[in-house]
Amino acid sequence: MLGANQYGKAECRLVRVTRDADPARPGYHEITDLNVTSQLRGDFVTCHTEGDNSQVVATDTQKNTVYAFAQEFGVGAPEDFLLRLGRHFVGGFEWVSGGRFEAEQYAWKRIGVDGVPHDHAFVRAGTETRTTVVQFDGEEAFVVSGLKDCVVLKSTGSEFHGFPRDRYTTLVETDDRILATSVTAWWRYTELGLDYDALFTGIRELLLSTFAGLHSLALQQTIFAMGKAVLEAYPMVGEVKLSCPNKHHFLVDLSPFGQENPNEVFYAADRPYGLIQATIEREGAPAEPRAWATIPGFA
Repeated sequence: MLGANQYGKAECRLVRVTRDADPARPGYHEITDLNVTSQLRGDFVTCHTEGDNSQVVATDTQKNTVYAFAQEFGVGAPEDFLLRLGRHFVGGFEWVSGGRFEAEQYAWKRIGVDGVPHDHAFVRAGTETRTTVVQFDGEEAFVVSGLKDCVVLKSTGSEFHGFPRDRYTTLVETDDRILATSVTAWWRYTELGLDYDALFTGIRELLLSTFAGLHSLALQQTIFAMGKAVLEAYPMVGEVKLSCPNKHHFLVDLSPFGQENPNEVFYAADRPYGLIQATIEREGAPAEPRAWATIPGFA
């Protein structure tokens, strides 16, 4: 028998140019750059078992809806855009009982010309990507937002010692090391109708400032502090999940060349690496597994 299933159009690349971003400045544009995936859930049994497509909203239709909605309504915050898409499909087809709608947003910043930001010329801003997954279960919607590929590094202010040792342990304890990682973070909102852009900016800044400011005794301690800070500052966030690979930097032994190396020259190892993951929860708050369904790779 058919088990859980979903289908849709993956990775619709959408770039929306807002040409009237500032009516007082003709030619002043804003751009929104998204990678959108829609997947529907519902009564699709006979399509799988008999090839009956009478209730299959074509993936091409889903793709067209993404672009049509971008033109008709604009994009705005990716959370709002995905909520609009989800309500359209779940509310518009009686056999569609839910869905999963995901977006990655790529950042651009204005190119400076003679010290002035250009009206309509941009440069891609780093490698970090803003992420959003909106899930629908009937009329209930769940919003999980986050970021990935946010590479951070502290050149000091990090230690690692006191761990158990056995005959296979060769790692040297240290009270001064480089701490570097690539942060993947997700957080679940417990309400809708929020200013998602402002919240993303604030939560991102808090995650980074906590990473920078904490004297770390372990990456585990650091990511718990990052999630805790978000929960304390933002009551509309129910929980935070973090996945952080430890980007190891090892001190180079320069003694064969008659040189000392006082924590100044390192080599960066890309693998293998420690992978630290944690969920930081608000004590006493109910869990909502429907919000996290199909978001893999977390504790």
